Amino acid sequence: MRKLDRYIGASVFWSIIAVLLVVLGLALLFAFIDELRSIEGSYGLLDAFRYVLMTTPQRLYELLPMAALIGCLVGLGTLASNSELTIIRAAGVSVGRIVWAVMKPLLLLMVAGVLISEYVAPVTESMAQSSRAIAQGGGEAQSAKRGLWHREGDMYIHINAVQSDGLLLGVTRYRFDPDRRLEYSSFAKRASFDGVSWELMDVTTTLFKADSTEVVKRPSEQWDIQLSPQLLSTAVLDPEALSISGLWQYSHYLAEQGLNSAPYWLAFWTKVLKPVVTMALVLMAISFIFGPLRSVTLGLRIFTGVLVGFSFQIVQDLLGPSSLVFGFSPLLAVLIPTAVCALAGFWMLRRAGCKVSISYGCSWAAERS
Repeated sequence: MRKLDRYIGASVFWSIIAVLLVVLGLALLFAFIDELRSIEGSYGLLDAFRYVLMTTPQRLYELLPMAALIGCLVGLGTLASNSELTIIRAAGVSVGRIVWAVMKPLLLLMVAGVLISEYVAPVTESMAQSSRAIAQGGGEAQSAKRGLWHREGDMYIHINAVQSDGLLLGVTRYRFDPDRRLEYSSFAKRASFDGVSWELMDVTTTLFKADSTEVVKRPSEQWDIQLSPQLLSTAVLDPEALSISGLWQYSHYLAEQGLNSAPYWLAFWTKVLKPVVTMALVLMAISFIFGPLRSVTLGLRIFTGVLVGFSFQIVQDLLGPSSLVFGFSPLLAVLIPTAVCALAGFWMLRRAGCKVSISYGCSWAAERS
């Protein structure tokens, strides 16, 4: 029976890997074509290719649920087309046992995906953003097209680029008084952290007085701010590219500053529940194989998987921003489509003649009705 489990698991595993490579290749190609529009100045074709290549781990993690859905349909569908599933069922193997055989390699892929998302993707994404900003002239002047904005108290800060070693390039600061009048603006070409505070270098400050302005230039200046290099490395990335621990820390930091942290909580719950989402999609794919897609062609199975995957992604993409606009919990925005998908998979399995019960973790038992 273990050999049978390994055979089913291997068929599904390699199908998922093949689908993942194809989808990832297309995603990288389209991303490279889109990045060509950003080529300007010293940011050339090779820089764009390097940037897209360094974003590969993050794209791989994002595409894993879709690849798992389509790969499961292809792997089990191939077994069904060759009548192997029929023989397996005739030999007395329950549908629950087949489901568990499919889930075991999927768990391995999900663990690998979480590790990539937590330890690899944030590093490569930070390097990609930093190298692009530097190639586009990160330390020359404030950039309206790139960088990040941050507010701490009455000070508004714009940073063109954050390098992986914590060095900041192009730091612009605006300070306002309680009446919202601009007190001064300052631009520093670089900033480094000495373990206690930041040191700004090549600083040009413009003081706005009642009837005049004054420009002051300094070779260096101390800058006391609560942002650490770790938090800045987090802030420079999109929420979707951050690690789970980074999202947790930065969300609490924004809350302490009285800033909106809802987008980061949405990204946090999306990442935490990604394995659950993937399992729900695979459960639906299995229900298709034993239900409406058991006797159709492979092409139709793939088309159905793509259609279901895109529909699920569209619903999740709509509910996420809706939670930010209407103020309901981002956790619900992730759980609702996942729960609907999982319940639909269970319902179709039961309709196909399977009664599934769960006991002791992930053990399954099924009987033919």
